[in-house]
Amino acid sequence: MKFRILGAALVASSFALTTAQAADFGGDCCADLEERIAELEATTARKGNRKVSLTISGHVNHAVMFWDDGGESNAYVVSNETSRSRVRFRGKAKITSDWSAGYRLELGFRSTRSDRVDQNNDSAGGGVDLRYSTWFIKSKTFGQLNVGLTETATQGITELTQASSGAHKNADPEDYFSGFQLRTAPGAAGLSGLEWRRLVKDNFVQPGESSRENTVAYKSPSIAGFNLMASYGEDDSWDVALRYAGEFGDLKVKAGIGYGANTEADGGSPACIVNNTGTTDADCEQIGGSASVIHVPTGLYLTVGAGQFTDNQTNQVAAFNGVNVDDEHTFYGITAGVYQRFNTLGKTMIFGEYFDHDGGANDRNVGAGDAVATAAGFANASNISSSDVEVYGFGIVQKIDAAAMELYTVYRHIEGDATFLEQGTGNTANVAFEDLDVVMTGARIKF
Repeated sequence: MKFRILGAALVASSFALTTAQAADFGGDCCADLEERIAELEATTARKGNRKVSLTISGHVNHAVMFWDDGGESNAYVVSNETSRSRVRFRGKAKITSDWSAGYRLELGFRSTRSDRVDQNNDSAGGGVDLRYSTWFIKSKTFGQLNVGLTETATQGITELTQASSGAHKNADPEDYFSGFQLRTAPGAAGLSGLEWRRLVKDNFVQPGESSRENTVAYKSPSIAGFNLMASYGEDDSWDVALRYAGEFGDLKVKAGIGYGANTEADGGSPACIVNNTGTTDADCEQIGGSASVIHVPTGLYLTVGAGQFTDNQTNQVAAFNGVNVDDEHTFYGITAGVYQRFNTLGKTMIFGEYFDHDGGANDRNVGAGDAVATAAGFANASNISSSDVEVYGFGIVQKIDAAAMELYTVYRHIEGDATFLEQGTGNTANVAFEDLDVVMTGARIKF
């Protein structure tokens, strides 16, 4: 009996003490809790409703660019246009077991563009641009429909690869150098006002490849590894592409091919060379594709891409009347290497590449006093009637999984020449340009 009374007394005392402590210290405890809640709220992305998800992601990509154009050399800190810095907002909501809807908003950020800096400008093209603004509705059975500023069917069709990174794309070597001015001779008098990008379709957008547009795009569900995509937008720009992804034993394969056409008077994708801003519609078309295979056990891989672009109104440019210049532009690119885990940090990519562009005519011209005119012996302005650009390169990318980071160093050697047509005379001359060497070393970190 005494033990029961003593036990009851102990329980009562413990309860009273706990209650007293809560009363005495509850204010401090709650204040600390409220402070922590406020801190979490301040660092957490907020949504307007509970029905549609919100995911924020992106990356930052900057590098040091070393360059030598045969007459001058220097080093710049740049935003790597191969995969420029960006932030994206994505979300979706489930409608039924088969249907869902969602959105994508994405902004790109540039401090200075690696594809626009030149010998006289180390801070070109900085700013913010809108990359995506689109909503979608998706069915597991019927596919996905996107509406807004979004990818077209042939976007990236020449760049499919089994070894991706923020430092290299098989079909876009110009991201490192296309803003640099062409040099006809080592001295100051040999520096032309014409940039490297003018030798490839006047804008260095690969033949066979389109970009993001204000469009309506449909993507089918995957059937036996294949999916079909088609898009239409602007006024009038359309394309269609077929892609495949599959495995054959130790081999993983990606491949795709696409065709597109544009009759928009100004803009659109593919971007027509002849800028018909008047009453005449544009008329250009292109076909392109790529394939990539990797041997999983060894990491050895091979990627190839190619494309052809035709601007059917090239010969309507006044400078080409009666000359019948070439209106086709073609390219091919090859990358081979190894993509394998050699250390505990993450996978390593070591690669070599070759890119060749055989260009037809475009309406880009140079003045009578330009270095090109001097090299060609022209007294008048002249237009590009054909061109050739070759790129050799190699690089290494080391992924650091613990930091969602890639460290890279890539070297590229660029050679080029072009044939110019002197206005009013019909005279032509081939001009070879000084080689350009570029080394880019930097990092991309994801979040």
